[in-house]
Amino acid sequence: MVFDGCFVTGTDTGVGKTLVSAALLHTLARHHRRVVGMKPVAAGLIEHRGQWVSEDVLALRAASSVAVPAQLDNPVALLDAMAPHLAAERAGRTVGVAGLLAAHGELRKRADVVVVEGAGGWRVPVNDQETLADLARAIGAPVVLVVGLRLGCLNHALLSAEAVRADGLQLAGWVANAIDPDMACRDENIDTLRRWLPAPLLGTVPHCVGTPDARQIALNLPAAWQPRRLDELVE
Repeated sequence: MVFDGCFVTGTDTGVGKTLVSAALLHTLARHHRRVVGMKPVAAGLIEHRGQWVSEDVLALRAASSVAVPAQLDNPVALLDAMAPHLAAERAGRTVGVAGLLAAHGELRKRADVVVVEGAGGWRVPVNDQETLADLARAIGAPVVLVVGLRLGCLNHALLSAEAVRADGLQLAGWVANAIDPDMACRDENIDTLRRWLPAPLLGTVPHCVGTPDARQIALNLPAAWQPRRLDELVE
């Protein structure tokens, strides 16, 4: 099976999904002419050049090799930084998996590889009946799990992996992100996850001071992160 995209999820919000997604895009751009990131639902916007936009979306666009209309790479942009279904309700908008999936389908026509970044964790609601996990299932791409290394990450990572597999999707790999520089027994926690998670460790992101550089992170990740290896993981 040829690797043509993945769905990036995390153990929680703020664990580095955007950084890992952008790093993956930079890596893939060295092997594929057209790569693009997608943030189906972004809640929490900033004013940028006279428009309201998500910082996550800006980072994904900077790492993509093709430009696409905003309604495709970020079909739902919600002003308030809160759970997507609540932000949508406050904005008077209706969000559904069908519309998000249609945008993804259009991206597939314009790019060789689409990296989709979720919001929050695996089963975040987008309305009263659907979650982003439903979108991931509809897309059917392999899943990359970003584990934020902090107290409690073992339980969050194992439950997330269990949920991904229970939903019938392949957990292609996971990335450890050192978000807490003072975490006790960090290496031991990584070793525990390597034994317990049913997928290979694709790389470890060191703790970053200031604004992290996704391009540099991409260069520092090991060979397992390379697209050829990802092709093997999704066979």
